[in-house]
Amino acid sequence: MDKRSLAQMAQRFRDAERRTEILRQELAAAIRQADTDEVPQKDICEATGYTRQQVRRIVLARDAEQPGEPAAGG
Repeated sequence: MDKRSLAQMAQRFRDAERRTEILRQELAAAIRQADTDEVPQKDICEATGYTRQQVRRIVLARDAEQPGEPAAGG
């Protein structure tokens, strides 16, 4: 493998990381919307493959970000 090929592979990897982060944020938003729409947590877990604890963390992160709420820790 030459330097140019390695650089191209590294760039492809960085591009994939960026796409992954965007998709992760979109999935988190979809999970929060499903929670707002009162989709049972069990169904959210089955659809996403996430554990109940992961889903709770995502939903609670939204609740912590709501405007007008005191910031965590004081």
